[in-house]
Amino acid sequence: GYTMVFGIIGMFNFAHGDVFMVSAFIALIAFLILTTWLGITSIALALFIVLIVAMLFTSLINWAIERVAYKPLRGSFRLAPLISAIGMSIFLSNFVQVTQGPRNKPIPPMVQGEFVVMNGNGYPVTLSLKQLIIWGVTAVLQAAFWYLVAKTRLGRAQRACEQDQKMAALVGVNVDQTISMTFVIAAALAAVAGTLY
Repeated sequence: GYTMVFGIIGMFNFAHGDVFMVSAFIALIAFLILTTWLGITSIALALFIVLIVAMLFTSLINWAIERVAYKPLRGSFRLAPLISAIGMSIFLSNFVQVTQGPRNKPIPPMVQGEFVVMNGNGYPVTLSLKQLIIWGVTAVLQAAFWYLVAKTRLGRAQRACEQDQKMAALVGVNVDQTISMTFVIAAALAAVAGTLY
């Protein structure tokens, strides 16, 4: 997600790490609501619902960030969007610190279990079930992302905007919409990472 935004607007999105953090908190709050208030006992179902909720809310937040902090500065001198990105990063981190408190919020591991790959000289090499889930989700998302960029109309628009936004606009690509969708997809990917984290 970070490289998508950098590729399409040519600017470091310093707020992306904070979007990841916000998505982790959204996932945690959604998980607590589902399991405590709504009484869902299946961890797999709860995590799937949490993943969808975190993707939706984080995408909405990143879309709003793009509209408020980046779009008005598009086309201005290079330092203005950079300062805006740093400002959004500071705002998000302070917002979470005020609303959630400055302390760490440890939670017990929801997925447990491991597989011993090999055992040599009394030192086992293991793979946890959590690692396998993360690898599997990452592989599925990589394949979906490759398909999106290589085979869809949005992917062609993203590649065109990455090469030359003015020329892309001249051939009919809606540059603003393409950039907004890229921010939404980047936030959805950050939400997946935040949920898995």
